[in-house]
Amino acid sequence: MIARIPLLLAPQAEGGYTVTSPLIPELITEGDTISESLDNAADAFTAVVEIYEDRGHSLPSSIRIDDTNGPVSVEAFITVP
Repeated sequence: MIARIPLLLAPQAEGGYTVTSPLIPELITEGDTISESLDNAADAFTAVVEIYEDRGHSLPSSIRIDDTNGPVSVEAFITVP
């Protein structure tokens, strides 16, 4: 699935990044690098989609789904201290 969702990567004092999404409060993950953080966000988004489906919830309508059979794609905003 290719879904376009906003992500916030917040640098942590101890290193690495915490990843959240203003549209999906259940999406919370982290990583040591930006690349790892984005990979983990894609995994977290996949898990959130499964949880939403299990509970009969719809994803927010502002999340754009381009391809239900393709890979997960995310957009990110990085906060700089």
